[in-house]
Amino acid sequence: MTVQLRPAIPADIPAITAIYAVEVRELVNTYEYEVPGEAEMAQRMADITTRGYPYLVATIDGEVAGYAYANSYRARIAYQWTVENSVYVDGRFQGRGVGSALMQALIEECTARGFRQMVAVIGEPANTASIRLHERFGFELIGVFRGLGRKHGRWLDTVQMQRALGDGANTAPNNE
Repeated sequence: MTVQLRPAIPADIPAITAIYAVEVRELVNTYEYEVPGEAEMAQRMADITTRGYPYLVATIDGEVAGYAYANSYRARIAYQWTVENSVYVDGRFQGRGVGSALMQALIEECTARGFRQMVAVIGEPANTASIRLHERFGFELIGVFRGLGRKHGRWLDTVQMQRALGDGANTAPNNE
């Protein structure tokens, strides 16, 4: 069982949608109430990749085991060198290094594209698997927003983590 990584393609949308649906229905990490359909997920992927952000899938034996992407952290121009990451792993493949492989590739791809900071917005402190994954890749806890969201009848805290990419804030970007 080897994890293979590649850019996501439209044919991956059904598997990506299925993985995300579990997150929306059963967990709180997405902060979404309604499961988006395949057309919406395809549009989201197209929006992300068209704007120059990476969108990756991990496969095991040809089956999509997880996916990850980076997106803009905020829309204002001064944030253009900062990305927010998202990593999702199919429950059947958790604990097999899929999340780590995706995170490593996402960090490398974002660094190669000239981004300087990566932010993780983690839906609630109880999501220890995500927090540990980020810590393994050098993310530091920045803070916790208390009661920032509400889902499944409860208020949710949101963990904020961050890591530098490349030179981080030590030098000016080449495209300034």
